[in-house]
Amino acid sequence: MDLVTGTELPHIVPLNDSSVGSMSEIYSAVKWTQFVTTLLSVLGSGSVIGYAVFQNAVKFPEVRPLFYLSLSDLFLAICWLVGAVMYRKTSFNKNIACYNLQILGQMFYLSTFLYTLNYMWQLFCNVKTKVDGDTKKISHSNCHIRRALTILSSLVPVLLSVPVLCFGNSNKCYGNSTHPHSCLVLNIGSQITADQRNYTSTCTAIYYYSTVVFLAMFLLAAVLILVLMGCTYILCRRYLTTRGPFVFQQWAAISVAKQNLIFIPFIFFLCCMPAVVLTAVKLYKPHEEYDVFTILYFILAFTAVSQGFFNCLAYGWTQRMLRYLKQSTCRDVDTQTPLLRSQKKCYASVQVTTETMLPQKVSAL
Repeated sequence: MDLVTGTELPHIVPLNDSSVGSMSEIYSAVKWTQFVTTLLSVLGSGSVIGYAVFQNAVKFPEVRPLFYLSLSDLFLAICWLVGAVMYRKTSFNKNIACYNLQILGQMFYLSTFLYTLNYMWQLFCNVKTKVDGDTKKISHSNCHIRRALTILSSLVPVLLSVPVLCFGNSNKCYGNSTHPHSCLVLNIGSQITADQRNYTSTCTAIYYYSTVVFLAMFLLAAVLILVLMGCTYILCRRYLTTRGPFVFQQWAAISVAKQNLIFIPFIFFLCCMPAVVLTAVKLYKPHEEYDVFTILYFILAFTAVSQGFFNCLAYGWTQRMLRYLKQSTCRDVDTQTPLLRSQKKCYASVQVTTETMLPQKVSAL
């Protein structure tokens, strides 16, 4: 590809037109897959945010971390929705914009790692508070820690992305971005290039820095999420199996928390693993042919920005489970504690006997 007229950019790598032509149909299909999934994610995360705002539920500690996670998912989806709209086969000006869009998209992607970790941490704290029966007493130090984690989940990705943004643009590293798909979600994890051997030393350092930061942040978040998942599950199981004197709010919150322990980590790994695998393989084999990753490209386009949509489904399911628990508990008996199975059988037999002894107007009620 020729340089733009009148502008000398030394780091632009010429593209193999035959390779681009053979992949153009795949890139076009990936573009439409990316467009649909990002649109669904915008709608899903936006519905969670809208529900939390209009129902004034952001103040509750159970909803607040999911609200911030949905905000991060929303920004990520909007970023790559713009990328799908900007997709062009050849346009140098678009390539500059897409390079910066890649950095912005990766920044939001890193924030989803940290906000998912923040969600699991606050889920653990909320469950511990519920099982301790200390629902109204939250220490000031606890509040400060939660606020600090929320702020760091936004601040750390920005600080990690600033060097790539500044040095990458000042050294014109966007000239090495592969033009046909530089606006597609395939670039999450690192700035995919035509040939890294033509990089300057600064651009090479930026490339490896961006890739290593992405993989390291995912590894750190994944390990801590699994640890918190195990600790929270042990805590839930210990107190639910003991059948202690729970009020309904404690019992329902712990039961719903067990559902979230499955949904949220599963969604996290489902949406992030394809991007991590593609980034790791390209770091290990940077000169591999593109057609080797065709299947992974489509999986990545489907999952990478779908976290907001899947989190919306998970939140809707847990809300449905909570309503079901309320209804079933109210049908059991007018008490604050849910009945055990043996108690339900005994209560059912007693209820039949007492109904025959009650006046007719009471049974009609």
